[in-house]
Amino acid sequence: MVDLLYYSIKVLLTAGLIVLVGEIIKRGNMFGGALLVSLPLTSLLVMVWLYLETGDTLRIAALSTGIFWLILPSLALFLLLPVLIKAGWGFWLSLLAAVLATILCYIVMLAILKQFEVKI
Repeated sequence: MVDLLYYSIKVLLTAGLIVLVGEIIKRGNMFGGALLVSLPLTSLLVMVWLYLETGDTLRIAALSTGIFWLILPSLALFLLLPVLIKAGWGFWLSLLAAVLATILCYIVMLAILKQFEVKI
């Protein structure tokens, strides 16, 4: 019963943050929405949940390092998507192209990290 309550709280808090950001943006506050989305709220929540469940600080440190390296290729999406939309590609095609480019950037980043023997 306690596990179900704890799991429910985790789901509600995590989903609630996503819904909150969506509502802020729908109401026209782009800065507030962008600020909240740019914060590593999901990462912070995962680290808190992981710590509460395992107490394993080394695992959290490794997760934080992995997040750092994988944020870099994810930036391709945020750079490419507005460029393609403004170029007239339309939302869905722009999104698809930006996602595919981001996947390619992840592959390149993982290859670079492997060359430097960085493990995620």
